[in-house]
Amino acid sequence: MRLKDKVAIITGSARGIGQATALKFAVEGARVVVCDLDRKAVDEVVAQITASGGRAVGFTLNVTDKASIAAMVKGVIDKYGRVDVLVNNAGIVDDAMLRKMTDDQFERVIDINLKGTYNCARAVVDIMIAQGAGVILNASSVVGLYGNFGQTNYAASKFGVIGMAKTWARELGRKGIRANAVCPGFVETTILKSIPQKVMQAMIDRVPLGRLAKPEEIANTYAFLASDEASYINGAVIEVSGGATV
Repeated sequence: MRLKDKVAIITGSARGIGQATALKFAVEGARVVVCDLDRKAVDEVVAQITASGGRAVGFTLNVTDKASIAAMVKGVIDKYGRVDVLVNNAGIVDDAMLRKMTDDQFERVIDINLKGTYNCARAVVDIMIAQGAGVILNASSVVGLYGNFGQTNYAASKFGVIGMAKTWARELGRKGIRANAVCPGFVETTILKSIPQKVMQAMIDRVPLGRLAKPEEIANTYAFLASDEASYINGAVIEVSGGATV
């Protein structure tokens, strides 16, 4: 098991890619900290992990609320005494073209996707420095590499978390902490249910592999990067898109 006994905090892990990542980390032997706003969904993921023989605890977490983050981190330290991995997965979309985007739309996405990533990393960095080891993984997107129509706010946030990962790689590498960013392409999650079939087919047609990614395929990437097998990968931006941007 490549993550045996590692304590891994995964934000936004009650559904989608975050849930798949929590389940994958548990299979790989991690002690998983499931974090999300939806307490019922958190409890369901924790129950799923424990029923399969894994180890997990759950916290209600708002990544825009520093008190909420501090309470979660304290709970993790009280229980496990360390934090080995932080996966900054929590994020939202709220799309509109620039001329129609409201300030509230822009600020909400930035607050959760960008500032939330900063808030969580800031809350664990001193712990990781004291340990002399740690891994921080930021959820970006292919939109964070190339931009996308109608996603000014989302693109800005996902470009930003790449910059954070690269900066932290420089600042923290000599302290035994690695930081990387993962850029998924089109992934089969509930967020796509509102997309018309014609638009969905156009998305699929852009992918040389001819299909969308499964959440588990993104989770596999996170598991590898969190493991000691990736011990020399630092400051990297890993695109997991099936070749959609080739």
